[in-house]
Amino acid sequence: MDYQFGGLAGCGLIHRGLGAISPGYRSSAGRMSESRPHENYYRGNQAYADFLAGWDPAFYGKYTDALRPSTPGGRVLDVGCGVGQVVQALTRDGIEAHGVDVSAPNIEKASKFSSHCSLYDGRRLPYPDGYFQSVGALNVLEHVDEPEAFLKELVRVASPGGRIVVSSPNFRRAIGLRDYHPRMRGLGNKWENWCRLQEKRRLMRSAPDQVRFDRTPPIIKEPFEPDDDAIILTNGVEMEFFLTRYGCEVERVDCTDRKVFAPLDWLLNATPLRYYMFSAFVVGRKR
Repeated sequence: MDYQFGGLAGCGLIHRGLGAISPGYRSSAGRMSESRPHENYYRGNQAYADFLAGWDPAFYGKYTDALRPSTPGGRVLDVGCGVGQVVQALTRDGIEAHGVDVSAPNIEKASKFSSHCSLYDGRRLPYPDGYFQSVGALNVLEHVDEPEAFLKELVRVASPGGRIVVSSPNFRRAIGLRDYHPRMRGLGNKWENWCRLQEKRRLMRSAPDQVRFDRTPPIIKEPFEPDDDAIILTNGVEMEFFLTRYGCEVERVDCTDRKVFAPLDWLLNATPLRYYMFSAFVVGRKR
């Protein structure tokens, strides 16, 4: 199955100056639009590549560590690698790290760190089945036109016993304060999110073939805020479901996508409430 790719790792990090990056966001302040060619947004975006190049590498720490192969010599793939911070960190540690991205400016920067970073069309990954010991995508799934097919493709290129790491915002969060996206704010949305996840769980039991990620039109406004451009309402419940369905044993679902104080991290992720908070950081192993 083909899918079209609409975003890159770290996309949710854009929270300032996007009007200068994308004039298309200026014309329709405050409205929702489905007509914009979302999948083409980043392909030639030099300003965004420059923005990513200045981002603190510590942001990627938890994801980078999860991607590290368990045995020496394992290949790793970062899908939506941006300008290559994760690939660079893993390569520096002697790991054969590969990256793919739909953005030519991003790959131009990433290629300075590694010869294993390449441009791809956002559809089928250009690797044979079972090629990598670890495969991951950070802040990518929420921007992909066909997220179910995207996850299936990640599993395809992972070797048996290989790890798949997928991290995205939890747009179905029902618990939390200081929520940055309209889909997360307010008691009404939180109640809707809670109910929708219960409905999805029932559907997973009664009609699993009918389960699909919910979609949302991108928000077009000034100033741009994190993940205004998201088109998929990602959440840990469905990410876990699809990875399991595609042949993985899910090892963990965290609501924290970066390193935090260890006792706090344990407390936040110790109960099923983690599915209703913050982020969705899912790690599976291919059977």
